[in-house]
Amino acid sequence: MSDPLAHFPVRQIAYFTNDVRAAAARHAALYGSGPFFVSEHIPLRRADYRGRPGTLDHSSAYGQWGALMVEFVQQNDAGASVFRDLYPSGGEGLHHIALIVDDLAAAAARFEAAGMPCALHAEMMDGFPFLMMDGVARYGHFVELYEGTATLTGFYDFVARAAEDYDGREPVRDLAA
Repeated sequence: MSDPLAHFPVRQIAYFTNDVRAAAARHAALYGSGPFFVSEHIPLRRADYRGRPGTLDHSSAYGQWGALMVEFVQQNDAGASVFRDLYPSGGEGLHHIALIVDDLAAAAARFEAAGMPCALHAEMMDGFPFLMMDGVARYGHFVELYEGTATLTGFYDFVARAAEDYDGREPVRDLAA
């Protein structure tokens, strides 16, 4: 069986941090990435962790870094999660890469068949699902999967367009509701 990552281009790299705004500002200053758009306390309709219903309060900052979107994510509550799996006591670092797939169930099955179970099955309030596959043993990080809906690809396009003429000013911005 081929490696599941061989079938999909990486669209995003995500880092876990204790402060998304500070991490985004630091990244922008070091690498010229951005601007970063922050969404605080992202509401989820569903956040099943390792097959059990749960909750997840998290915030994210999204920016462009060359051809990739870069995300900084922080967990705002102390509950068990895919973030605490890698960083249980306040650590920070690479957490996951994200792939846009045509068929979420088929892609998840491909990862599961390769020994990478679904560690998080989440849904946004509008029902948009995303999965975190546990690729830690193989890759050292999780793999996020979601389908390329118009809303999602539109958001990726919005972030990429903002970077085209980015002059380094206002590196961290609130994402408009």
